[in-house]
Amino acid sequence: MEASRKIICRQRQVLFFFLFLGLSQAGTEPRRYSVVEETEGSSIVTNLAKDLDLSQSELSRRGARVISKGNKLHLQFEPKTGYLLLNEKLDREELCGQTEPCVLHFQVLLENPLEFFQAELQVVDINDHAPVFMERDMLLKISESSPPGTAFPLKNAQDMDVGQNNIESYIISPNSYFRVLTHKSSDGRKYPELVLDKALDREEEPELRLTLIAQDGASSPRSGTTQVYIEVMDINDNAPEFEQPFYRVQIPEDSAIGFLIVTVSATDADIGVNGQISYSLFQASEEIRKTFEINSMTGDIRLKQRLDFETIQSYEINVEARDPGSLFGKCTVLIQVLDVNDNAPEVTMSALTKQIPENSPETVVAVFSVSDLDSEENGKISCSIQDDLPFFLKSSLENFYTLVTERPLDRESRAEYNVTITVTDLGTPRLTTQHNITVLVSDVNDNAPAFTQTSYTLFVRENNSPALHIGSVSATDADAGANAQVTYSLLPPQDPQLPLASLVSINADNGQLFALRALDYEALQALEFRVGATDRGSPALSSQALVRVLVLDANDNSPFVLYPLQNGSAPCTELVPRAAEPGYLVSKVVAVDGDSGQNAWLSYQLLKATEPGLFGVWAHNGEVRTARLLSERDAAKHRLVVQVRDNGEPPLSASVTLHVLLVDGFSQPYLPLPEAASEPAQADPLTVYLVVALASVSSLFLFSVLAFIAVRLCRRGRAASAGGYPVPEGHFPGHLVDVSGTGSLSQSYQYEVCLMGGSGTNEFKFLKPIVPNSQDRYPRPDIEENPNFRNEFGFSIQ
Repeated sequence: MEASRKIICRQRQVLFFFLFLGLSQAGTEPRRYSVVEETEGSSIVTNLAKDLDLSQSELSRRGARVISKGNKLHLQFEPKTGYLLLNEKLDREELCGQTEPCVLHFQVLLENPLEFFQAELQVVDINDHAPVFMERDMLLKISESSPPGTAFPLKNAQDMDVGQNNIESYIISPNSYFRVLTHKSSDGRKYPELVLDKALDREEEPELRLTLIAQDGASSPRSGTTQVYIEVMDINDNAPEFEQPFYRVQIPEDSAIGFLIVTVSATDADIGVNGQISYSLFQASEEIRKTFEINSMTGDIRLKQRLDFETIQSYEINVEARDPGSLFGKCTVLIQVLDVNDNAPEVTMSALTKQIPENSPETVVAVFSVSDLDSEENGKISCSIQDDLPFFLKSSLENFYTLVTERPLDRESRAEYNVTITVTDLGTPRLTTQHNITVLVSDVNDNAPAFTQTSYTLFVRENNSPALHIGSVSATDADAGANAQVTYSLLPPQDPQLPLASLVSINADNGQLFALRALDYEALQALEFRVGATDRGSPALSSQALVRVLVLDANDNSPFVLYPLQNGSAPCTELVPRAAEPGYLVSKVVAVDGDSGQNAWLSYQLLKATEPGLFGVWAHNGEVRTARLLSERDAAKHRLVVQVRDNGEPPLSASVTLHVLLVDGFSQPYLPLPEAASEPAQADPLTVYLVVALASVSSLFLFSVLAFIAVRLCRRGRAASAGGYPVPEGHFPGHLVDVSGTGSLSQSYQYEVCLMGGSGTNEFKFLKPIVPNSQDRYPRPDIEENPNFRNEFGFSIQ
């Protein structure tokens, strides 16, 4: 993290510098230093800390370094001392040749913040080369008719040094006939000219041997010698003369070998052998001899090897025309090399940042310079990058550019950029150089984990085994590395009373959820909580998802019979008149089931009967009715066993025993209703007993119903406080009754008791049960009732 902060700080400083680079560098002149050639390496050039008015510690902290064109460093910077040292021994002649002054350009680069200083190092020449003649012996044939004052050009010596260390003068050994003069050519070189002081006499002295000395102008001069042999020729008084003494020619640098540059021409007034002329290069350097050739017969000057404008821009050639009599003439040919666009631009990287943190503001990616060895339009350069990248180029002084981000980068959108720097000159044809940079975008924790779903619904069947895997949640993070590693956790529930930690656990690594203990549907039907996903970035980011766990009911509760009571007390006996019609309601078995759904759908079945076929049980509501007309032959007492079975898998059941007594006293089923009660009749004692018995049974029945409803409401209230959900309901089959926790008591029955006077009897009237809003949900067959049915006890059943 510390290194990352330093990089970001350095990038901001670089950005700040380039915003004010134009102002800070406007009008600055390069700093100039000088060093004598052949100075030993590691010698001190200057104290940069003092020159830049910076302390040594500040130079070291800002990462000062020296860069130069082509990345070939002749200098090195010592950050501990602040001194600028020579990297190696410098040879001025190797670096600059004959160019004077010999100046090496370099820049001092300071980082954090970024700052440039232009500087020049002048390599001062020393007299380390002596003048050298290209030929050890020179032969001159001079006609004896040459008058005094005649000048004879001699081949000059060459000295690699420049300035006063170059050739200063020529000296000839003492003699009676000649003296030597030193002349300077247009290119600055000095050459000797032998001048005749006294007329020659071949008969007196046919030849001369002189020593020519070339001496430089140093304080401790060096010299070189050559022997000049002078042969006195017989009279040939006309020397060749050129048509023009100076030729100027321009030739493109890409001219082919053998290209005819120019044809020089000379004439001789003599005739015969003395008039024959041959051409040759006069006083030509080794470079000229390697580059050009001349036809000795025609004077055609042709190209011998390829030219390079960037190395030499012009050549000055001296051409000699000589006749057989050793008389000669001289002309000068100036060849100017024309630049063609034959050098592609060059890119030199000074600083490069290969990795950039995402979401960073404008950041300097690279600092580089461009150059082209060509000149004029061929040397002008344009620099560009691709248009579809979030980078742009800023131009600074002397063809320096900075590659800067255009906007904050997003690693999740693109993690790597290949930037191609295209440098093109303006020559014809245009030459292009491309430099590729790969920029990596490092990750920053800017994306929170995202769940695959905003909410998860999981199902687990009750009575599960502890530590059961009930499902998984999953979240992904668009970041990379530690920023994308997700840890899962359970969040505190909204209800502090919910013991979530004892019910569910989550695997922090993969998001798997486990039920820690067995769940009971009747106690807890649903569980809702939130899970969190947190990455490992700094700072950490997180997100949440809702998890609903629905407990599925299992058939683990048998049906429970509410009526008739089976508490071991005296059995309940149902009275049935023998005159009862088929379908007469004898009793109703009321049962409930603690389960839900199809596990709570109950069906009723008659298992045993004292006389099979006499009674029947309705499967969907538990009503026990007569199946046929009763007769005198039927037994008076009957025992019925009714089984209540749920629809679970496997099904559970319970049974109940009913005792039925056939009563002969109900012998008048069709007693007519009195038109009007003429006189109040006295109540029959048997009727009073039946009414009291029926009221007692109804009271006990209603009390049981109310108690059961109260228990169910309390149980549902506890489930709702634990974050439960209502039990889903489905379509019930026609032969089953869905008690939904209330059994068959969900239907309300009303009984109307009417004591009618007249004929000394009373009537007991049963009304049909009133079932509010249940007709659509639980269809049941209508029971045909005989309103005229009366028993012998005086009760009318309708």
